[in-house]
Amino acid sequence: MESPNQASSVLRPPEELYDRQRQLDPFDWYARMRRESPVRYDESRKMWDVFRYEDVDRVLSDYDAFSSDMRDAEAVSFDDDQAMRRTMINAEPPEHDRLRRFVDERFRPETIRELQPRLESFAAEFLDAVEDADRIDLVGDFAYPFPVTVIAELLGIPAERRDQFKSWSDALVASPTEETKTAMEKNERQRQRARREMAEYFGDLLDERADGDGDDLITLAATSDDLEREEKIGFCILLLIAGNITTTNLITNAVWCFDEHDVTDAVRTGEVDRKQAIEEVLRYRSPAQSIRRVATQDVELGGETIEAGELVTAWIGSANRDPDVFDAPEEFRPERSPNRHIAFGKGIHYCLGAPLARVEADVALDALLDRFDTVAPTDEPKRPLSTQLLHGLEALPCRVERAE
Repeated sequence: MESPNQASSVLRPPEELYDRQRQLDPFDWYARMRRESPVRYDESRKMWDVFRYEDVDRVLSDYDAFSSDMRDAEAVSFDDDQAMRRTMINAEPPEHDRLRRFVDERFRPETIRELQPRLESFAAEFLDAVEDADRIDLVGDFAYPFPVTVIAELLGIPAERRDQFKSWSDALVASPTEETKTAMEKNERQRQRARREMAEYFGDLLDERADGDGDDLITLAATSDDLEREEKIGFCILLLIAGNITTTNLITNAVWCFDEHDVTDAVRTGEVDRKQAIEEVLRYRSPAQSIRRVATQDVELGGETIEAGELVTAWIGSANRDPDVFDAPEEFRPERSPNRHIAFGKGIHYCLGAPLARVEADVALDALLDRFDTVAPTDEPKRPLSTQLLHGLEALPCRVERAE
């Protein structure tokens, strides 16, 4: 087993991103790295960083050279947690195709569209709870509970446990708070505990539903003959975590961007197309900022040689600001077209939940801007999420005024 210090190196941010304010706005650093060191090796993390769109695109698309199967990579520890080893995000074809095919039909755009009335009902319920308020925390009151309730319903688990779900999610993606052995060991212990608790929780539910006939995703997994037990547990964990974190950040970042660039009213009235504006949020403040891979062979990339077995971080947030691909990338253009962002990844590992995240964000923003004439973030200092993997806020206090 790897030591906590080694295992946590995967989640350690680069030295340049330890500053919390820099995490709020890493984009100047990205721009400098694209110019000066588009592919660089970080000795302290034992990892390559890739910043330009073309190179990030290759890392994400070329699964023959860059694998998402981190199970045997140096500095990555799964301990004895076989469930986390057995997910589609840690697999390549043909194993990946088998794991994804099992659930792919449930997340196709046409299937997701059928859920829209139910999503609208959930959004209305959370807004009803704050309709008389003149101030809300967008994250805690809406952007988090809405998508986690949706994925809980799909899985068939009680959304009332969403505080526990958030605790687990936060622990799995959090970066060490300091570049010290103590901080890294604490970070790894929290991750191990969250993985263990989730495995026990979903293992019990799978046992309970082994002979069930429900239409929820846990019953689908429990009654499947195509998955082994640990794969079923990993499937449930992956859907719960991935099914809420990205959408929470997308909704939060959208309100942040719309206010920051004074387009909230234009989106509300339809002067700016809401769906296009969401795509620009995905580019401009990508909810997922980075994805890790491991080189399976020696690869020439950006004038550097990445050796087989070395770890690579592909910086999606940087790629989506690359001036070689996007005109005026530092400008937020809500009706940008074309918009070739890669916020949901690329290739065979393109995010399974992308159609759901898009519909959830559209429903949430439509409901929010219809309910309130004013949704204005306050001047309170913003606190970024404590992870290099994601881009979002711990809270977003907003002043709100009810629509007449």
